[in-house]
Amino acid sequence: MDKNEEIIQTAHRRYATKKFDANKQISEKDWDTILEVGRLSPSAFGFSPWRFLDIQSDDLKKEIYDYAWGGQNSLNGASHFMIILAKKGITATHPYIQHITEDVAGHEYAPDSAFSKKFTDFQENDFKLTDDRSRFDWACKQTYIALANMMTAAAELDIDSCAVEGFNREKIEAILSEKGILDTKEWGVSVMAGFGYRDQDITPKRRQPMEEVYRVIK
Repeated sequence: MDKNEEIIQTAHRRYATKKFDANKQISEKDWDTILEVGRLSPSAFGFSPWRFLDIQSDDLKKEIYDYAWGGQNSLNGASHFMIILAKKGITATHPYIQHITEDVAGHEYAPDSAFSKKFTDFQENDFKLTDDRSRFDWACKQTYIALANMMTAAAELDIDSCAVEGFNREKIEAILSEKGILDTKEWGVSVMAGFGYRDQDITPKRRQPMEEVYRVIK
């Protein structure tokens, strides 16, 4: 099988798993690989506005169970249940951007630099990210890039996954905040996912034909 076919087979292999085998656990090596793929994922302006919470506490799983209704199958059997956070309030002058610029990228930070002005112009004029909710939603979009890459990496390792949007954000955030896990002024819950090994057969994917989703513009 050539590389192209291997990639397509991985896409077919990835499956939104509804039932996990609770007796099977992901190896530390494989999990570290999935996490590293998430960490290395691209994001707009390279800001990586995400945090990955690996929920291993059975007590916490019980507390969020009723409010994470779309993730109950994962909570019942997945090896790892992840909550992905998105950064709130990102602007050119936010301390987080200074941290990313100086400590991660190794560049000099200045709120009035050409880069800062470009980012402000992007937010305010290009994408109209002018309030807290729109900026948070934009950061959430970045987390989906990391999640997609992690799910694909998992499929490459014959590990199953299921992305989860079915949850009450306010309730989940309140629980995490109460336990000191989440600072709701700085971070919010974006999306969840279960990773493990399926206890069900994969059904063939049903997608729109290529001619409906792809168009060449010349």
